[in-house]
Amino acid sequence: MSTETVLLVGATGNIGVSMAIAVLRSKRQVLALVRNQASAEKLYKYLGTREGVTTVEVDVMSDGGIQSVVDRVKTGELPSFQHVFSSGGGDYVQRDLSTISLEYFRQQMTYGVEVNFLAYRATVPYLIAQGNPKSTWTICTGAQGDWGLYQMPAIAQGALFSMSAVAAQEQKETNVRFNELYLAYRVEVDDDADAHGVVRASDFGVIYERLLERPDIRGMRVKILDESDIADLKFEPKGMPVTHTKE
Repeated sequence: MSTETVLLVGATGNIGVSMAIAVLRSKRQVLALVRNQASAEKLYKYLGTREGVTTVEVDVMSDGGIQSVVDRVKTGELPSFQHVFSSGGGDYVQRDLSTISLEYFRQQMTYGVEVNFLAYRATVPYLIAQGNPKSTWTICTGAQGDWGLYQMPAIAQGALFSMSAVAAQEQKETNVRFNELYLAYRVEVDDDADAHGVVRASDFGVIYERLLERPDIRGMRVKILDESDIADLKFEPKGMPVTHTKE
């Protein structure tokens, strides 16, 4: 049986590094989308290895960037993948809405929403065409979408909540198991986490390892409200209640 591969969008961010660690620990391989070689080297440094990691330089914010990666996978130039984890995001800062320019607003929505949409649009048809019954597509969202303490992250997360509901409905009957990870605390790469007293990326990654091995968790919001939720997964359905049907 061939080794499974996870395509990571947002691979060099705190969450992306956490997921890369989890993927390698689970004996799978990483296909990481990175901005440039410097970003690739940063990822290798965080992981402490290059083994099992393929990096691809691509502009994930361009209309055809992620699609070009999928096209290269189809030709055999890059390894095939069976799973996708997307954690594209923008600046995590507080700025009053009344002070935000339209240019900055659009930029942050591109970073925080469009990248995840572009990843979904490019990769889901590929996963469906492959027909692997173990395929998964996972997105990380944040509680700022409910809390509203950080203005632009909160607005972007609100859009991702809706996108996740749509995706859960779309993939209900396909081979692609979609889930949303809803995170309510700060995760940072290990050295920074130790310095700042927050959750370490290597510890948080356990939740993704467990989710990959839980085929019963499908179309769900997996809620990570505190560290105890890493060991005891809590989840609730996304999208329409099961009592409703499409019109």
